[in-house]
Amino acid sequence: MNIIDFIIGLTLINTIPHFVLGIWKGRMLSAFGFGNIANIVYGILNFIISISLFLYKYGMDGLMANSMYLGALFVLISYFIVGKLCYTNFHKKHYEKTL
Repeated sequence: MNIIDFIIGLTLINTIPHFVLGIWKGRMLSAFGFGNIANIVYGILNFIISISLFLYKYGMDGLMANSMYLGALFVLISYFIVGKLCYTNFHKKHYEKTL
């Protein structure tokens, strides 16, 4: 392992809390400020950094050979696709009615 591998993993995992909290209207300090839009943008930036460094170092063949990174990437992309849908269907419809 070297520093690039560490940054690849760090930025991929750091994407998840920032993007998830941004979608769910949570407030968390990020490099772009304190708010949900700032967290979404920061999460996407982390994702771009992670995938770019990974592809630069290992290429597409490395992506298919590294099942741990591919699995984490699959979970992340799945949430990119269904995150807003989950927020709308579960949080808004159920949680906010109980308050």
